[in-house]
Amino acid sequence: MACRSTAWTVALLATSVLFGAYGFASDLHVPFSVNAGQGFSISTEGSGDGTFYLLGPGNVIKRPVKLGAEISITSDDVANSGQYQAILCSSQGCAAATFQVHAGDPARLSFFLHPSRVPVSTPDAIVATAFVFDRYYNPVLQTTKVEFQISSGAGADTTRTIPVQRGVAWMRIGSSNKAGPVRIVASVADIREPRVIQQVAAEACSLRMKATPNAKGALLETDPVRDCSGNPLPDGTIVSFTKTDTTGKTTVDAPIKKGVARAQVELKGHSQISVACGVVLGNEISVAGKT
Repeated sequence: MACRSTAWTVALLATSVLFGAYGFASDLHVPFSVNAGQGFSISTEGSGDGTFYLLGPGNVIKRPVKLGAEISITSDDVANSGQYQAILCSSQGCAAATFQVHAGDPARLSFFLHPSRVPVSTPDAIVATAFVFDRYYNPVLQTTKVEFQISSGAGADTTRTIPVQRGVAWMRIGSSNKAGPVRIVASVADIREPRVIQQVAAEACSLRMKATPNAKGALLETDPVRDCSGNPLPDGTIVSFTKTDTTGKTTVDAPIKKGVARAQVELKGHSQISVACGVVLGNEISVAGKT
């Protein structure tokens, strides 16, 4: 309740000063602007005892002072960026002055890279976003730039420099045509934040299979399954074999293992077999089975 009471008191004082309900007992000499965490002194005039109030975005301060002496403002008093109001009251009235606190130099960087996995050869698939803060976690709004260094196994490293707007710098880039990790390092001043995502194979391309008859029917086997850039699809990717014969239509799903998918099927009479991986269709073959 004490904190709330002080806050209400200061708010009423500020309103009264703004609307001229008090006479001015002493002038306050404040800087036009300072950086967050930059301590300074406020000079006053007059003599006797007074009470000083400081209203900021994140705190309210009240302390007794001597008129005519300097009022010391510590770094913690102005840690939050924004507009501040200083109020000095005595038995003769109150005086007020405002000043601006700006974010300090870049000291912290929050960096996000999205998504964690991305198909190869996809335009604008990777989004890099960097948030720039000073050491008090105020967003840095003044002009600065973030450098993004991009490294992958698909060629030489590249660098893009993006200006910060409202505390944020971001960019979109396409994935390369080679599967594997891509590493992006965001840096500003002497701060560096690395992130890594995985580029994975895209959809299968030129999917083909063959059938080898045996005593149980036929062994279906794909050629090595790759995307259009030649990257092998990861093991575990499902390939579907669909067989149509005298018994009807049957689909068998088989995971890729070491680049190839295999499935054993029974054949009854003439059989038509097709293969698919995701939305990609492969070749069709005809096989003569047991009657």
